[in-house]
Amino acid sequence: MSYADAIPGLYTRHAEAFDRVRGKNGFERPWLDLLVAPLSPGAPVLDIGCGSGEPIAADLIGRGLVVTGLDVSEPLIRLCRQRFPAHDWHVGDMRDLALGRTFQAIVAWHSFFHLTPEAQRAMFPRFASHAESGATLMFTSGPAAGVAVGEFEGEPLYHASLDPDEYRSLLAENGFVVLKHVVEDPACGGATVWLAQKS
Repeated sequence: MSYADAIPGLYTRHAEAFDRVRGKNGFERPWLDLLVAPLSPGAPVLDIGCGSGEPIAADLIGRGLVVTGLDVSEPLIRLCRQRFPAHDWHVGDMRDLALGRTFQAIVAWHSFFHLTPEAQRAMFPRFASHAESGATLMFTSGPAAGVAVGEFEGEPLYHASLDPDEYRSLLAENGFVVLKHVVEDPACGGATVWLAQKS
C-alpha cells in the first residue's frame, strides 16, 4: 500500500489522537472571514475532510451557517455527530465526492493535500459541481510542486502539492477566479492557502 492510500486507515486508527492534538486556537479565523464574507446566515457550506469538526466546522456553525461535513474516518465523523447533531455528516472519500447538491462555500483545510497529484487534479471538477454560482472555495496546499512525507503517531503521513501555476490553471478551467493566495502564511501557522470564487 502506498503512503497516500494509507491515509484513510491512519486517520481511522488515530482519530482520538488527531482530535487531541489538532490546534483549536482559531488562527484560521481571518481566512474563514474571507471565505464566508459573501454569505448570509443559514447558507450551506461544505467542509471536505472535516476531521472532528473542530475548529473549522465549529467556527462556521458559530456564524450561523449550515454545515455538511465529509471525512474518510468514521470515528472522526462520530465526534462531529456528537458535537453538532443538527448538522449533516458523511463518512466518505473526497475522491468520490458526489452529494448531488451545491453549496455557497466549500473548504478543504489541511485535507486536500493528502491526495496524490493525480487525485488532486481530479478534484477540481468535483469542487465545481458542488459550488453554486458565486460560491467561495478555500483549500490548503504545499508551497510548490512535490511530495512530503511526515509522521503521525509513528506512521508515515503523506502530503503532495502541485505547482501554483497548475492550481491556477485548474481553478480557471473549472470556473473559479483566484481571490487570494498566500504561501506559508506566517499569521496562519505557515499554511499555504488558496481562496477562489466560482464565476
